[in-house]
Formats: sequence, C-alpha cells, structure tokens
Amino acid sequence: MIILFNKPYGVLCQFRPVAGRQTLKDYIDQPGVYAAGRLDADSEGLLVLTDDGIEQHRISHPQHKLPKTYFVQVEGTPDESVLARLRRGVTLNDGLTKPADIVFTGEPVWLWPRVPPVRYRKHIPTAWLQLTIREGRNRQVRRMTAAVGYPTLRLIRFAIGSWTIDGLPAGDWRLANDE
Repeated sequence: MIILFNKPYGVLCQFRPVAGRQTLKDYIDQPGVYAAGRLDADSEGLLVLTDDGIEQHRISHPQHKLPKTYFVQVEGTPDESVLARLRRGVTLNDGLTKPADIVFTGEPVWLWPRVPPVRYRKHIPTAWLQLTIREGRNRQVRRMTAAVGYPTLRLIRFAIGSWTIDGLPAGDWRLANDE
C-alpha cells in the first residue's frame, strides 16, 4: 500500500505523539505504514508512506534517484546567474550537491493559505522557483537557497517521481493505486 499525504505546515513526520504538536497520527489512521523520506515541520506538501520496507527504501534512498520537485518561495529576487549556480550544484557543509533543475515560476494557482502565513515585508520582494533534485540531504533545498543568498520562506514538495499532490488538499491523503 502506498499513501500520498499532503502534509500541512507544522506537522511532524512521525506517528509518535508529541505534546502540543501535530503528527502523522493526527491525519493518517492506517496501521503499519511508515514515511518514505521526511519533510521538516516547516515544509509542506507530498509525503509518501508505505507498509512495504523494500518500497520504502526504493522511494527514499538517493541511489534510486527519484526526482523530487518543490515550489520554493525565496526572499529576494535571484537572477539567472544564481539559478545557474544551483543548476551546477552548490557546496554545502556536507559537500557539493548534485545539479538541480530550476526555473522561475509564479505563485502556484493551486496553493493553499499557510497557517501561520509567511511573514510579509513591504520592502523585500520574494520570488517563486520550481526546483527538482535527485538526492535528499537534510533540509537540502533550504540550505541550497541560503547558500546562494536567497533564504527559503516557504517550501512545498509537489512531486516525488510520478506521484504528486495535484488535487490533494493540505491535510488530506489518498491511496496511490494506479499512479
């Protein structure tokens, strides 16, 4: 069984309860499933869960190179030279990242309001990027955008491989039967 979950902001990627915090247990009532990969509490979007350990490994392990696509709102407006750096790979404290596919995009039309909202600063513009990576280091996208001088304000994982959150409201899940 594979479950696609659109994780809201602030939800922890674990089933074990934590006082004062929402976890997967608050949203998913299927016994025996585990997340194939993680999203930090400040990130939103697609989380894939499965009850099959081999499938979990295939989805989450970098050796299988499943692309992960994100919509990223950054502080400031990067120029094409900044995107070129991300396309080549960025040096982080744990080494050089693999090249990313990245393009400018507008705010997604399907985007739900975030609670709490991203802080608004009148004199600092923001930009939206669509970024695809093929590895999954801890907080990698956030660290990549910060390394090139454009901190991430909002991060939404839209797709892992061919699975997406298209049509899946935040906080909802569905089985990935024929996807």
